[in-house]
Amino acid sequence: MLKKIERHKYNDNKITGTRTLVFEPYSYSDINLVMSLLQLKLTPDLLSRKRLMYRQDILTNKYYGHCYHSSQALYYLMDTDRLVSMKGEDYRGETHWWLQDEDKIYDVTADQYYSVDQTPPYQSGKKSKWYGWKQRPQQITLELMKRVLTDRLISDTIVTGGETR
Repeated sequence: MLKKIERHKYNDNKITGTRTLVFEPYSYSDINLVMSLLQLKLTPDLLSRKRLMYRQDILTNKYYGHCYHSSQALYYLMDTDRLVSMKGEDYRGETHWWLQDEDKIYDVTADQYYSVDQTPPYQSGKKSKWYGWKQRPQQITLELMKRVLTDRLISDTIVTGGETR
């Protein structure tokens, strides 16, 4: 069964555009494979518009700054409703995101902590809604999903004011 993810653009409360990805989601049993695929596709260009507390860290820590959009991408790429978005404050006072299925933790960017002898903030984690109005997926998330989906992507369409691109 195909999955459809939409991201609306708003002017006040009126939808002025919609980007829609239609794709074949991954089976929940493939979650570790999908996490590896996401890790391979994380690059500094995804962070170009993001405000980071320690921007210099992206030069030495491949996963720094990528937790939110990689967790959100994993959430949408999987064919399951068991995953819950979680966040917690880390040792530097930054917010870290990951997914959980009861006690099982799925953290695409956990190595940003282990590589500097720190532990991800799972113990302080709380179930959290995605950022943004109506918790819509971020554009960075959609771009990362496209990188991972390759031939599973059926379509990526943008409709603005009645026109499709």
